[in-house]
Amino acid sequence: MRRIATGLASAAVAVTVTMTATMPGLTTSAADAATAETGATYLVGRGVSDSTGEPAEAGMMGYADLAQNTAGLHMRPRSRAFVIADTRSGRRVVHVTADVGMIFQSVRDKVLARLGERFGSRYNEQNVMLTATHTHAGPGGYSHHTLYNITTLGYHEKTFNAIVDGIVDSIVEADADLAPATLTLSQSSLDNANVNRARAAFDRNPAADKAHFPNATDTLSTTLEVHRNGKLDGIINWFPVHGTSMSTDNRLISPDNKGYASYHWERQVRGVDYLDQQRPDFVASFAQSNAGDMSPNLNLAPGSGPTEDEFENTRIIGTRMFDAARSAGGNDPVSGGIDSRLVYVDMSDVAVRGEFTPDGKSAHTCDAAMGSQFAGGSTEDGGGGLPGLDQSNPLAAIVSGALYTASPELKACQAPKEILLPLGALDLVQQKLPVQLVRIGDFYLIGIPAEVTIVSGLRLRQAVAKIVGADLDHVLVQGYANAYAHYLTTPEEYEATQYEQASTIFGRNELPAFTQVSADLATSMKNGTTLPLGEKERDRTNEQLPTLQGNPIADAPPLGRSFGDVLSAPKAEYTKGQQVSVVFAGAHPNNNLRRRSTYLAVERKVDGQWVRVHDDGDWSTKFRWAREGLAASKVTITWDIPQDAATGLYRIRYFGDARGLLGGISSISGTTPLFTVD
Repeated sequence: MRRIATGLASAAVAVTVTMTATMPGLTTSAADAATAETGATYLVGRGVSDSTGEPAEAGMMGYADLAQNTAGLHMRPRSRAFVIADTRSGRRVVHVTADVGMIFQSVRDKVLARLGERFGSRYNEQNVMLTATHTHAGPGGYSHHTLYNITTLGYHEKTFNAIVDGIVDSIVEADADLAPATLTLSQSSLDNANVNRARAAFDRNPAADKAHFPNATDTLSTTLEVHRNGKLDGIINWFPVHGTSMSTDNRLISPDNKGYASYHWERQVRGVDYLDQQRPDFVASFAQSNAGDMSPNLNLAPGSGPTEDEFENTRIIGTRMFDAARSAGGNDPVSGGIDSRLVYVDMSDVAVRGEFTPDGKSAHTCDAAMGSQFAGGSTEDGGGGLPGLDQSNPLAAIVSGALYTASPELKACQAPKEILLPLGALDLVQQKLPVQLVRIGDFYLIGIPAEVTIVSGLRLRQAVAKIVGADLDHVLVQGYANAYAHYLTTPEEYEATQYEQASTIFGRNELPAFTQVSADLATSMKNGTTLPLGEKERDRTNEQLPTLQGNPIADAPPLGRSFGDVLSAPKAEYTKGQQVSVVFAGAHPNNNLRRRSTYLAVERKVDGQWVRVHDDGDWSTKFRWAREGLAASKVTITWDIPQDAATGLYRIRYFGDARGLLGGISSISGTTPLFTVD
């Protein structure tokens, strides 16, 4: 039965901590603190780090739109990590939520390698869960599989490194932050933050499944709260909604609605300064669950709903997720051990037992293939297909017809899908995929590397909950986990001719196969047995073709100008609610991604000193870049003055890095004339 939070104060788990010799990597002070802390069964660490990729001339990840290239920065994407350790068994797990479109195997492998160099075997394949918020407003080109780098015209090493660095740094911070903590779980219903964008497919499911979702939406908001020294120090929230409040028309990097929810709680409510080198005293991670058919565009049109302003929609949906998480108020103490299992499975070749299929008969998965409806993308959220091969293009039918002739076996296995592209045969996507199960006390996460529809999620949860003996609402699907395999629909939904079904790449029996693997993981966890890791795909690091996209040769200021010159100055006076807009002679921002730094600062004079009050990680600022001629750059910075801004004297500063003809890079900056805010 779903638990609806009542706002009661969280209850502590009354267990006296006894340290064990099996807890690796703990300092003496942490061990002593844990021993002395009555009621804390766990050690928990939190970390957050910048993961911003290339903000100029880089293809964006998610909509597969060749024209959607980055042209600036609205808010910096970040990686948020939690390390949760059981003081009795010494076991630990890592949960990461990164503001990226997808986690690819290339990213996971590099993160694990970096962690191994630093920590040895402490963090490994089994106990590290990397997940994506699925924002569609970040730079792409960081996969090692060809399909995902088409719209970025190749591999973007700078963006790849920024994402890996951000994830690794957040985990390192979380490891160093370990301290005694209690955990509580709260759940509530959030009714106005998602809508089913594939209702016709959903309606094909049995009535018993649909009864769990009266409005064809999953409204369950689940929050894991971290309490240390009687204070709420961090949360992980799960709620299913696509990161598509920002439309394909957007060119500014943004963590979208989930990133805004994290930012709002951390920065605007708790006052976290991301540029402060001290560890933040609060981390809010807003993760995905089974969001495959859940759209934030409540009017079922790109960038539409609740308003017709995509920026405002991002803020509203993010705020609603924040409100649901904060108002729930953890009232269900988490108790029990920490455990994790992960296996790699060749999803193109799984023999599925009859107990997991709708008709009770054994079945088989298929070599990966996209259906023709994939080419048109999602009409409700926009984009997502193959450039130039939408459903109105006769080339799609020609390609499909040729494939039918070439591979009748694939056609038969994938039926009734009309095949557009044989991804597996062309080695364009990952087929040997990680499936994970994580236990945090009496709470379980099923890590699926796909976009899971809500009924698919329900069936996965039911299978695991039955085996481990957990309440259904204490078992969640963690979608977008550890790798990426497109969509996961039910066999009934697969019969529909829609985008999500065309993107269920391993055929009609893909969900039964994932359910079987998840059940095997749950059985292993329950029985305390181990499972072989399975065969991973080859390392493709040395197969990548670097892109020329977004790589400047040299920078030069506009004729008669110097770097940092103010080309358009602010007015002398502003009132709250107005926008300040200034333009600088700048340089290409990809020269230096300025991780853990900023391209801009809004400064106020306080007691004779200039104090930074906003930067490029804040909602109120926007950093726009545009090329002027062959080598010049124009940088436009806007600041929407908040209603709670302090009156006084202000200025705006720009920070950049210019590349010379010989390749050397030097720092540049500019400062506007002063202006007042009344």
